[in-house]
Amino acid sequence: MPKKAAKKTARSAKTKKASPSKAVKYVYEFGKKTDGDSSMKSLLGGKGANLAEMARIGLPVPPGFTITTEVCTYYYDNKCTYPKSLQAEVKAAVATAEKETGKKFGDSTNPLLFSVRSGARESMPGMMDTILNLGLNDKTVKALAERSGNERFAYDCYRRFIQMYGDVVMGVQSRNESEHEPFDEVMDGLKKEAGVELDSDLSADDLKELISRYKKLIKSRTKSSFPEDPYEQLWGAVGAVFGSWQNERAILYRQKYNIPAAWGTAVNVQAMVFGNMGETSATGVAFTRDPANGENVFYGEYLINAQGEDVVAGVRTPKPIAMLAEEMPVSYKELEAVRSKLEKHFKDMQDFEFTIEDTKLYMLQTRNGKRTGLAAVRIAVEMNKSRLCSEKAAVKRIPADSISSLLVPVFDTDAMKKSKPMTSGLPAGPGAATGVIVFSATQAEQQAHKGHKCVLCRVETSPEDLRGMIAAEGILTSRGGVSSHAALVARQMGKVCVCGAHDVIIDYEKKTLTVGKTVLKEGDYISIDGTSGAIYAGQIPTAPSEVDQVLNGKLKASKSYTYQLFDTVMKWADKYRKLGVRTNADTPAQAKTAVALGAEGIGLTRTEHMFFEGDRIDFMRQMILASDEAERRKALKKLLPFQRKDFTGLFKAMEGRAVTIRLLDPPLHEFLPHDAAARNAIAEKLDISSELVAERVKSLHEENPMLGHRGCRLGISYPEITEMQARAIFEAAASCLSGKKKVPVKVEVMVPLVGFAAELKLQTEVIHKVAAEVMAQKKVKIDYLVGTMIEIPRAAVRAAEIAESAQFFSFGTNDLTQTGLGMSRDDAGSFLQRYKDLDILPQNPFASIDQAGVGKLVEMGVQGGRSTRPDIKLGICGEHGGDPASITFFHNVGLNYVSCSPPRVPVARLAAAQAALA
Repeated sequence: MPKKAAKKTARSAKTKKASPSKAVKYVYEFGKKTDGDSSMKSLLGGKGANLAEMARIGLPVPPGFTITTEVCTYYYDNKCTYPKSLQAEVKAAVATAEKETGKKFGDSTNPLLFSVRSGARESMPGMMDTILNLGLNDKTVKALAERSGNERFAYDCYRRFIQMYGDVVMGVQSRNESEHEPFDEVMDGLKKEAGVELDSDLSADDLKELISRYKKLIKSRTKSSFPEDPYEQLWGAVGAVFGSWQNERAILYRQKYNIPAAWGTAVNVQAMVFGNMGETSATGVAFTRDPANGENVFYGEYLINAQGEDVVAGVRTPKPIAMLAEEMPVSYKELEAVRSKLEKHFKDMQDFEFTIEDTKLYMLQTRNGKRTGLAAVRIAVEMNKSRLCSEKAAVKRIPADSISSLLVPVFDTDAMKKSKPMTSGLPAGPGAATGVIVFSATQAEQQAHKGHKCVLCRVETSPEDLRGMIAAEGILTSRGGVSSHAALVARQMGKVCVCGAHDVIIDYEKKTLTVGKTVLKEGDYISIDGTSGAIYAGQIPTAPSEVDQVLNGKLKASKSYTYQLFDTVMKWADKYRKLGVRTNADTPAQAKTAVALGAEGIGLTRTEHMFFEGDRIDFMRQMILASDEAERRKALKKLLPFQRKDFTGLFKAMEGRAVTIRLLDPPLHEFLPHDAAARNAIAEKLDISSELVAERVKSLHEENPMLGHRGCRLGISYPEITEMQARAIFEAAASCLSGKKKVPVKVEVMVPLVGFAAELKLQTEVIHKVAAEVMAQKKVKIDYLVGTMIEIPRAAVRAAEIAESAQFFSFGTNDLTQTGLGMSRDDAGSFLQRYKDLDILPQNPFASIDQAGVGKLVEMGVQGGRSTRPDIKLGICGEHGGDPASITFFHNVGLNYVSCSPPRVPVARLAAAQAALA
């Protein structure tokens, strides 16, 4: 909410219309009287629910109350006003806090002060606003000074409150980026006058002068006086916290972590305790375990004679929590006991805040701590070993994506300390890659042939770049999003990838990559971090993950604790999941990697990628440029042995696991060169005129290739293409079944882009005919299925008819999303962010399936297919097959398996187990 709107509501608790006739409870108390518990996060937010729970189990929690998330919803639905009954409930809760503390809110002899903080269902650290020391004014500050016997402490609290309230509620902020924070400017000016360096060196009289100057600043900037009335302060703070639910930080955070805006935030009002009362007081933030690596050690930091914001603001350097054992041994021992109690009760690693007021310990909040992927896995495994949680609880606790962090290469830690990124893009393929810059597939291959590592840098990639992508250590593009061609292929191949780095200017003619004033040339080193999106000039050493080293036989499993953690979690996942997990793989190397990571088959082989290797692209182009069927068959005959060899390699790599092979899908023009020089070269190579090549390229041009002459439409127009591919598949299968070293084979032939039952019927007739011929000729029985990819809405709607010919469906959710939403995954980036900002789309539908829309098409396809063929095999091979949220959806609609890129196989296994246990 804008500051002006927050200010407008700061004067009183306005109401617009009465609450429903049935009494609704909007305020829940915690302390000696506690209304809530940890199960009420949707109503009390995570912070409020856990404060109530800590109070309930006897931890020293300062009393207070939580205003529910329902009030936040009401607030936004009713033009920043509150339910009618809220004022009375808040006053009653304040009275309870007064009774428990023995203090009075706004009292001129023994004042009760409050902190006012946000509290969403999911932790959003630092994203929303907080007010401390609320209730101080010119009268109560004198009482605080007298009661504490520490005048400086009292006025330090007052100046902090005025600064926070003036900023958060009244909107006193920098006018522009070049202006310093106005309160800090006033503070710095006074310190200079007083001849001191630190805030803590200011005397009580200095702080009184500072307060006077702060109030003048507020009056000057806002034309309003700082409020003296405690309740006016309270309602102003409550409005500001609700308003901060819609600040830019909070919105971006929600979008990143898929937190719905409709959830709203609670507001927690808690009696103040003070860590800034002298050398016997302190404040800190701690974790029950190390959140970076998961080690079971007490981890955190603290400051003596400070308030909470001092620890996180960086004004003073906090001390490691272990030093508290020397400075305050009694308090440290109490904290160790709290640490143990929190883990045993919440059964997860906790992140908590504490204050020590004159040697007495208070707990201000606890929450499940944010942690790295490695830490998430380690904590779950070790807590299970310690019997703090069951296997099922441990499986559910690990974010499925966390398992990826155990598999990616990483930059050397020491080298990273000396490096600063030039810029950043979208993290599209996790891991770290460093190598020389190349701007073409040819250069990438040449560098790889020489044994040099390289990073392929392109404005955007196309299928023609595949060779270079295979050869490169990493891929960097200045255009495209996380669902672009580069990103999709990179993830499948396990390549490090950064996409959409808009600050990167690539000039193919000059062979330069420019970021601001930094100009790198082809052959210069560049380093990219596909986990964070950071891009560095120069060479940064990398190392493969320990899991990768074990799987490749370069490290013994017993020597790698990381691998043991990985192996434990994967065994748990396989124990509980119901969904099968396959991989999308086009080469034997990809297939073997996926099998090592637990893939149970191949759910998608893209045959078009095979046509770019070696000389076969020439035969492919010869087929496309042919003037009649006879010439096409002649070219296809040359392609046949290449395809047969490709499929043989895949069958052998999979050793009897199912292999789903998609027939040719993209339009033919993608295989032809588009610039004059390349066209002339291919004309000379094929001994035909360049005019003929140009004419053919022109004739194949399509206004909308995605919806044009591609998929099964090619096979129907040119049945000989389907015939050649089917023959290659079945001859490869036959050779595996009849060779000296017989290899079992399970073949699934997939026809793409089917929308009409007749389309599939025509293609299956060709496939079955070829299969029969090969089996008769080779005298073998091949176990095979013929099915289709459901990737356009009509196929989902008419699935019952299509299932008459299809023995399996594989949902191609990449194209189903594009055709279902009418959005191009390569072009939607121009408006997707705006759609997310407005909550039209809660998340990128190309990354996580649109369950309410595209998901309904999947459900229709499932129901239609099973109505005709109850035993039909159902899978998904789109990019969503590796997305945990999508996997839960696919489990619930009853698919048999998901298929994803090799590096995502462990993620899918874990996500499938979590879906089964949900």
